[in-house]
Amino acid sequence: MDDVARLNRLGWDRLVEERNVWTRPVPSVSVDRARHGDWAIFLTPDRPVPRDWFGDVAGRDILCLASGGGQQGPILAAAGARVTVFDASPRQLAQDEMVAARDGLVLATRLGLMHDLSDIPDASFDLIFHPASNCFAPDIEPVWRECFRVLRPGGALLAGFMNPDVYIFDLDAQERDELVVRFPLPYADITSLPADELQRLVEQDHVVEFSHSLETQIGGQLKAGFVLTGLFEDKDFGMPDTGRSRFMPVLFATRAMKP
Repeated sequence: MDDVARLNRLGWDRLVEERNVWTRPVPSVSVDRARHGDWAIFLTPDRPVPRDWFGDVAGRDILCLASGGGQQGPILAAAGARVTVFDASPRQLAQDEMVAARDGLVLATRLGLMHDLSDIPDASFDLIFHPASNCFAPDIEPVWRECFRVLRPGGALLAGFMNPDVYIFDLDAQERDELVVRFPLPYADITSLPADELQRLVEQDHVVEFSHSLETQIGGQLKAGFVLTGLFEDKDFGMPDTGRSRFMPVLFATRAMKP
């Protein structure tokens, strides 16, 4: 797990340098609109999270978990929340710090891994915003347990995650707009790919991914003590077309409450 964390931390730092779409900070105009109540943010690429999933964010303590990049945290801060952005990539956190300095926002940043929130006391937050990023973690049930611990009673966890079925397809065939079933689940780049393919993938994408079953995604939240109160699908139309999004949802998002 430590080796994977180190690889993905360096990989996301590289993606910031390459201006990957998930590392580009929001413009000042979006921050200004959020100050006036006009805002939307995303757990998945193409569907904004329903506003009633948040409730009134003003004055609430919100943890943006594995959510660096200057995209969601600054908007929530501009909307009046007390925001902490927690991420494994120093360069991603620097994007949030840049937006805060540029637009006069107050937010905190913390470096760490999503499964280890041990420096955060119990019941510290009213809401956790966790966009689709746990595909970069080998094991996610510890993530849900930590989220449950640091939320206050009545708090909400908003989480996005990949449909595990997307990982059954051959990567090279997708580049040719073909869907060829190749891999059994659970999938992991580091164990499912031959060494030469893995090397090419890391050279190209800089990070490695892991599939997680719905049992560990949704069932893991329930096992941690959450009560599921909302779910939606996203077909990923906002991303470069991979072919698979024409046939099934590529991502899910859930809203879960701590009783």
